[in-house]
Amino acid sequence: MTDLKAFGEKLFANLETVIIGKRNALDLITIGLLCQGHVLIEDVPGVGKTVLARTLAKSLGCAFNRLQFTPDMLPSDVTGTSIFNQENRKFEFRPGPLFGQIILADEINRATPKTQAALLEAMEERQVTVDGQTHILPRPFMVLATQNPIEYEGTFPLPEAQLDRFLLRLRLGYPGAADEIRILENQQLRHPIESVEAVISADEVLQAADAVREIFVSPAVKRYIIDIVHRTRQHADIYLGASPRGSLALFRSAQARAALLGRDYVLPDDVKALAGAVLPHRMIVNPAARLRDVTAEKLVQEILLAVAVPGGTFNA
Repeated sequence: MTDLKAFGEKLFANLETVIIGKRNALDLITIGLLCQGHVLIEDVPGVGKTVLARTLAKSLGCAFNRLQFTPDMLPSDVTGTSIFNQENRKFEFRPGPLFGQIILADEINRATPKTQAALLEAMEERQVTVDGQTHILPRPFMVLATQNPIEYEGTFPLPEAQLDRFLLRLRLGYPGAADEIRILENQQLRHPIESVEAVISADEVLQAADAVREIFVSPAVKRYIIDIVHRTRQHADIYLGASPRGSLALFRSAQARAALLGRDYVLPDDVKALAGAVLPHRMIVNPAARLRDVTAEKLVQEILLAVAVPGGTFNA
């Protein structure tokens, strides 16, 4: 099996030359990469969301494309379009910026629902269909989407179908005082991202992603995952619980976390550590509960306390 712990440490070391003091966020991004999933970064402007995506792409030597979403953007601006070639009298497909490996969907909630929907097929099936023709996207393929949780003017909330396609949702948050001083010092003469070089190849990413699937998950831990997800569907304060895709996301991400920690088996602690990043954005809280300031994050923590943690051996 690929040494996934060494893989993670090499990537972390490279990312931390630019992204200071955000090890938890880098862990989640790496888990998303190993699961070949997509990540929604929800935070205020200026905390490093775009820089994180660019640094990840440079660290992997992958093709990086940025989509700056605006209300007037069309689906063809994302996926590409067919252009008529007058020389051969045929239509030729011109790929859009979605045809990359690490895609930054900046301020995704500023696009109209029609344009947002252009991402659905790409995020789930790794392909794009234009004018009846299907085009396969390159691998690895990962969408890092950002949105501002504060400013709602001129935005279109992401539909449930799109939110469900994000493996994880995370927040970077403001840096601490000491970390912010390091940021000032690091960028005094030039931005550290200029000196970032690739430390892992795209082929190594794909090999690592295949190795993650071999991490052992005991029947007890599988049952624990299902019990947690089922509670989200039965809770009185939750209008819509997590889907089976949510169960699979929790399963896969727990495998990746175990691998990054050097284990070849999943513990209930892996599931508990990731439930807060995997499940809340897949849930809809009842209006009456929202009036009581109940959030999906709080409900997931409540469910984790209520579901019995399995005991016994998990590596056999």
